[in-house]
Amino acid sequence: MFGIEFVPNEPALKIGYMAKLAEDVGFDTIWITDHYNNRDVYSTLAVLSLATNKVKLGTGVTNPYTRNVAITASCIASINEVSGGRAILGIGPGDKATFDAMGIEWEKPLTAVKESVSALRDLLARKKITGHGMNGAQLAFKPGEIPIYIGAQGPKMLELAGRVADGVLVNASHPSDFEYAVPLVQKGAADAKRRTEDLEICAYTCFSMDKDRKKAVNEAKMVVAFIVAGSPDTVIERHGIDPKDGKAISSAIGKGDFGGALGAVSDKMIEAFSVCGTPGDCKARIGELMDTGVTRIVVGSPIGPNKEKAIKLIGKELL
Repeated sequence: MFGIEFVPNEPALKIGYMAKLAEDVGFDTIWITDHYNNRDVYSTLAVLSLATNKVKLGTGVTNPYTRNVAITASCIASINEVSGGRAILGIGPGDKATFDAMGIEWEKPLTAVKESVSALRDLLARKKITGHGMNGAQLAFKPGEIPIYIGAQGPKMLELAGRVADGVLVNASHPSDFEYAVPLVQKGAADAKRRTEDLEICAYTCFSMDKDRKKAVNEAKMVVAFIVAGSPDTVIERHGIDPKDGKAISSAIGKGDFGGALGAVSDKMIEAFSVCGTPGDCKARIGELMDTGVTRIVVGSPIGPNKEKAIKLIGKELL
């Protein structure tokens, strides 16, 4: 029921230590983010495959733009082999700002994800691919069963996840976002004549826990600032926040004024875009999320003011 996200902005061996600790306290899935400016996601997952014994290991999430889909299939299949069948592939449309920095066009994200999932299914079944821009691509080894999860927020991507994925990773922390998202996932599943019960609906949260609520909140502020800056006005307004306040944070981040961005994060933003505070605070929010149809909680960045202490605290109080 509980997964955890690690950003590979630290050496892989250190993340391996944290991953083993997370496994020991009761987490059952570990997700590693995929951004070009951090350590490579698959190298990190390979280290985690050797550092852990039973947790599932996933990309949280990769995208269809920075790697050819055949390379993605080969990479995740290799992780599945090294880990003894524990790999999960999380894939989503990615972040336009990141692609802009890399000089990559962010074209037709819905189509890109849909076609990539279809191609990945075939490649992981060792079929020869002649579509999706490929001409006879085929894996030379047997990958084993690998679930595919789609990272989704918009209505069409949520419906697509319901139609074709084994699970959906919704980057949100507030019940109202899931009251919006879950019915769309269910609609996609119904359209494809699938059972919603067979789908994992994951709340991929901004999470920060500490016995001292103020410390937990302060640690979450920068992550919340980036979430607010990247959220469309419709999401901002859903939480009763003035879009102008969101644009002010986006502008500050764009100028490198991170102090200004932090100072502009309001209590309402913390409430809307994080699971944050004492163990009691976090338990209450998790209960609200599960009531909307969420089946799994992913403890995402920043985890807490001190990651190691926070993981132990979460294990003791939640797991």
